[in-house]
Amino acid sequence: MEASQLSFDEKYDKLRKFILDKGRRGVVVAFSGGVDSSTLAAVCRNLLGDRVVAVTAVSPLYPSEEVEEASKVAREIGVRHLLVESDEFSDENFVRNPEDRCYYCKKSLLRALKRIAGDLGLGAVFEGTNLSDLKGHRPGWRAVSEEGDVYSPWVEAGFTKEEIRRLAGIIGLSVHDKPSMACLASRIPFNERITVERVVRVGRAEAAVKRIAGVRQVRVRDHNGLARIEVEEGEVKRLFDVEVMRRIAEELKTLGFKYVTLDLEGYREGSMLLTLEKRAEG
Repeated sequence: MEASQLSFDEKYDKLRKFILDKGRRGVVVAFSGGVDSSTLAAVCRNLLGDRVVAVTAVSPLYPSEEVEEASKVAREIGVRHLLVESDEFSDENFVRNPEDRCYYCKKSLLRALKRIAGDLGLGAVFEGTNLSDLKGHRPGWRAVSEEGDVYSPWVEAGFTKEEIRRLAGIIGLSVHDKPSMACLASRIPFNERITVERVVRVGRAEAAVKRIAGVRQVRVRDHNGLARIEVEEGEVKRLFDVEVMRRIAEELKTLGFKYVTLDLEGYREGSMLLTLEKRAEG
């Protein structure tokens, strides 16, 4: 029987057996502080004890508050936590922002995590891709499949995103209902160059929208100086206030955006793929 067809309890049992097997010499967990990596780190910590180290990448691609949140969750779990500086902007393959941009970013990160694992005498790297992720545009998955001693326990055990949230709730993790987060490069249309300035501006813009409108999930897509704001369907009404819209527009223009718009379709994962479709049509 395929892992995806197992019951929740059967998947959880398979997950624990996989972790005990592949993690017997200790593991480094790629740790963003989101629900997938946090729940994985918590299960590993419970099964493997001190043979688990959570490692978080630090880069302009990740808002500083996300790194702080990761440190907080690591303390909650009780797992050793390290930060590693990533250097995506030195890789032209990443900076030119092709359709498979995530492949180069993931490849670099996994190799850095493998070096850390080797330095610490740990035998494997775990990362948090789940079964739901594989239904979307995931060029980073190719990098996972190419690297030896790198494993994806959620995929191996057949866990979907919702099942991971369920497990996080059972464990009692504070991030069980945390909205998903992607690196800030995903806010820039494919084939437009990624710069530190652009991703920092996007990060500040998203923080401003959250603060002013009180929304939890937000993306500010940067279309060459036009800010396209996406929020969850249930939170759109929070922006339907003249004063809120005025404050958001004012603050985003201060950051350097020329125009500020609200996407009426709301937040949807992978919306930047539409820029590829239009390019192909052209």
